[in-house]
Amino acid sequence: MKTNVLSKMGRRTAVPPISWLMHAALSRPKLISLAAGFTDNATLPTEFSRKLLNEILRSPKTGQPALQYGITAGENNLRQLTAQHLQKLDGTGAKNKSHSPGRVMITGGSQQLLYMTLEALCDEGDIVLVEDPTYFVFLSILQSCGIQARGVKLERDGLDLAHLERVLESLKRSGQLKRVKALYLVSYFQNPTGASTSIAKKAAALKLLKKFERAAGHPIYLLEDAAYRELRYAGEDTKSALTLPGAVERVIYTGTYSKPFAPGARVGFGILPEPLFTAVQRIKGNHDFGTANLLQQLLARALASGLYDRHVARIKRRYTQKARVMKRALAEHFPANVEIWESGGGLYFWARLPKGISAGVKSRVFQTALKNDVLYVPGELCYADDPLRRKPDNEMRISFGSASEANIREGIKRLGAVLEKFV
Repeated sequence: MKTNVLSKMGRRTAVPPISWLMHAALSRPKLISLAAGFTDNATLPTEFSRKLLNEILRSPKTGQPALQYGITAGENNLRQLTAQHLQKLDGTGAKNKSHSPGRVMITGGSQQLLYMTLEALCDEGDIVLVEDPTYFVFLSILQSCGIQARGVKLERDGLDLAHLERVLESLKRSGQLKRVKALYLVSYFQNPTGASTSIAKKAAALKLLKKFERAAGHPIYLLEDAAYRELRYAGEDTKSALTLPGAVERVIYTGTYSKPFAPGARVGFGILPEPLFTAVQRIKGNHDFGTANLLQQLLARALASGLYDRHVARIKRRYTQKARVMKRALAEHFPANVEIWESGGGLYFWARLPKGISAGVKSRVFQTALKNDVLYVPGELCYADDPLRRKPDNEMRISFGSASEANIREGIKRLGAVLEKFV
């Protein structure tokens, strides 16, 4: 097919890894997928969603507005409830400016918010700093938009601050700091590693960004992706970067109701500083006039009624059990020299094979796993194309989100048998 008719973006955009991973899972019925970060089917809230939708559609007074276009920034009641929800999570009062409903935007999942934020913030050739490794779908957005990524080493408790400072200094010396627009963190139970960033590290990272702003000649934002925040099943919650001094001007916070409620509802949200809020709102107006109103009404009723909180408590118990099942299976079937990163929430375990053993897409490990009907995410997909280092290829992301307990056990058993041949 001729591509000379396409825009630069059209020609540049590659097939997202998530697409072929999902295709592999759907096209092979016997395959056990430990790759896709889907949520647990059995706990999707069908009954109370039906109840709430019936309440909404029972009369024209509530049904007709729900089936009509809404406001671009989001339904006002849901914005208010979302702000209150974040205030509760962060332990702040209603007077905290960072959690103001007027700064909340409701989107078609947090993915749309991330995309529109980059559209508003970055030009082709600009730079976004990312954790090394990071959420590979975000890397696909950067690649599509022609935005460069620079990796910052990740430790078990979040970003390596010393390395962040070295990266910023290096960009300053090379004259590229003026292209740096943001630092992107998946700060709770990170996709892919499960690591969480402490509030102390968030504060230190924000301080470092501010330190380099003068040389950059513009604000450098901290973009906090909190998609997995509510899927905590161990330990205490960590405050978001919204609670830090200066957050009103420099922190972009993205969240979602997809992971804790239902991915099919596709409702996310963000808190943005000006002038980004206004710019993103205008871009969203060009996208869709506003997120699906009926879905917003559903989420608003779920939050206001307390059903949302009860549902989150239920799925946290479910994921606690599934994480235990996977942990036991990993201990039983994986070779002892495979390093496992365990998390206190989210949907993933991170496995690191001994150096010299590749688990990448073209590796014998990955191809043998496919032949044995088990699928994982090769860790190399989660690393940015950073010219300053080689991508590690000896890691894998393993998800227990959508697999049944029986499939978790069998899938890890199959994968362990494959690893015994190579490790």
